[in-house]
Amino acid sequence: MLAEVFILTLSISLALIYRWAFRALPNEEWQIIGCFPYRKDASGLWHGWNLTWYGFFNAIAILLAISILIVLSGATSTPLVAVLFITMLILAICLPASRILASFIEKKRNTATVGGASFVGILIAPLIMLMAKFVGNQFFGYDISIITLLSAMSISYALGEGMGRLACISFGCCYGKPLKESSPFIRKIFQRYHFVFTGKTKKIAYAHQMDGQQVIPIQAVTTLIYSFAGIIGCYLFLQGFTSASFVLTLTITQLWRFFSEFFRDDDRGEGRISAYQKMALISCVYGFAVAYIFNEAQRKTPDLISGLSSLWNPWLLFFLMFLWIVAFLYTGKSIVTAALIEVRVRKENI
Repeated sequence: MLAEVFILTLSISLALIYRWAFRALPNEEWQIIGCFPYRKDASGLWHGWNLTWYGFFNAIAILLAISILIVLSGATSTPLVAVLFITMLILAICLPASRILASFIEKKRNTATVGGASFVGILIAPLIMLMAKFVGNQFFGYDISIITLLSAMSISYALGEGMGRLACISFGCCYGKPLKESSPFIRKIFQRYHFVFTGKTKKIAYAHQMDGQQVIPIQAVTTLIYSFAGIIGCYLFLQGFTSASFVLTLTITQLWRFFSEFFRDDDRGEGRISAYQKMALISCVYGFAVAYIFNEAQRKTPDLISGLSSLWNPWLLFFLMFLWIVAFLYTGKSIVTAALIEVRVRKENI
């Protein structure tokens, strides 16, 4: 019963957040959180750099994913130190990879790709877990189940990227095709539920001049599909179906990544089938192979109370707060926008 309550609470919480976000975030005021002056010019204006809601929601997504990972791994008695070591190592590789791959594929320096980062993460995760398993056995006397941890990580990724798509809505990137250029069937589906982005600093405006137009809300659809996959995978995991939850979440997220790009209008590189779509298909095949190789019987029934208790650790909470700040600053400091700030005295208030 506790698993059902946990899943229901998580589902309702996400639904309420998404209901608000889909309405508010396409608007101009939900792109920039604040501007920080750093240099004054001859005219008396300060040049500043911007912190974005893109970074805020990306940091929230990372925090959600890691929290879910800690709960699920804790429910199966996976050592917390191993979980954090593996997670931090994967993030340390994937965050720079997101910019490197985007620069290579899209030929743009100041951009990043979640698709490329997730592809790298899927490839390296089993190898890092094998290393952690060996080190744990040899030096610390503990063992980890690779398929269990992979499943927990895949579920966390699905829920995290579902939340992370709110960042794309706020910045106006990863946007869908205009409804007026879509087929009658697509227009009928999204006639009522579509996005209209406002603000000239949104990517949809400066890249394609499509601000003010009705576009397919592909980010919202991705959010819902990924979150649904993550929630179903989480329930399967808590019922002891570890391999099934891994295969389900990985397959749904990667196949949707492949199909969703046909409804997107932002630049995703050359070719009818983009490099990111090819990565998604490779990830599916690779995931099935990994599930077959590392498949094993469930060692113990997951104990959700133990998993939730894993979060109640002051040092862990401080670490998660620190991680949120780092992720926010890393992804939230805008490279493609700038600010001119006038600082003056309000004489009427003296």
